[in-house]
Amino acid sequence: MTHETPENLRYTKDHEWVRLEGRRAVVGITDYAQHALTDVVYVELAKRDRTVKARDVLCVVESVKSVSDVYAPIGGRVVEVNARLADEPGLVNASPYGDGWLAVLEVGDPGEVERLMTAAQYRESVADDAH
Repeated sequence: MTHETPENLRYTKDHEWVRLEGRRAVVGITDYAQHALTDVVYVELAKRDRTVKARDVLCVVESVKSVSDVYAPIGGRVVEVNARLADEPGLVNASPYGDGWLAVLEVGDPGEVERLMTAAQYRESVADDAH
């Protein structure tokens, strides 16, 4: 099965994505991750104004199969959360790169994004996981 992996994003081995917009970074989970989780039924949103380092738990996504921590792909301060997910957690499944985003970070070091995987590297990593 082929999963959507937009070229304009950066990825982590834990299946988070980040889109840098100036000094802000939009964060979510990948299409691959939402397929693995199956139906998302609850999202414990990130805490606004909390400062996180890369690899800190950002929020929690609960599906019919499991509960999964979502890690911050880069460091920053949480400046926005996707409040729609409180009532519509299924947006994570329906639109993982669009309406299903999880949080926006104000980034201290935008260069941190460069250390994440490109779309091609992420696709290769997922293919390796499948074998």
